[in-house]
Amino acid sequence: MRNGSGDDWFIVFSGAGVYGRGFDHEAPDVPDVLQAVPRVFESYVTEPAFAAHDGAPRATVCFWREPADSEWGVAVSDRGGEGLFELLIEGTPQAYQRWAEDYYETTVGLSEIEHVYALRPLTPAVVARLNPEVELADLDADIADIGYPR
Repeated sequence: MRNGSGDDWFIVFSGAGVYGRGFDHEAPDVPDVLQAVPRVFESYVTEPAFAAHDGAPRATVCFWREPADSEWGVAVSDRGGEGLFELLIEGTPQAYQRWAEDYYETTVGLSEIEHVYALRPLTPAVVARLNPEVELADLDADIADIGYPR
């Protein structure tokens, strides 16, 4: 998730366990946060898709859990990052609607967001109501990349 304002977060579910990290653009980058991550997750720490535009890994908070762990491991900056996961934690169409309306500064229909949350196939009408400047065909590559139902 990249919010378009400079914050991002990533979560990976794998056989090694769960690894997640977030970056708050208003907080200082803290290299110690990434240094605390167990080696089993090293490939995610260095994953280019999770890096800054310059290719450098960055984080304000990291969390992980291996299958045999009894609790989560966490490394966090003492400043920033508090709100990075609010949208994910709430996880509702209403929360996304609030975020999208604030970010895009426009009204976003709840029924269209619920349509997407339910993973119902997109239709030209739903896409047009979400963004009149985009057609369903414009999204073909994105839909295929993320495995969204057709």
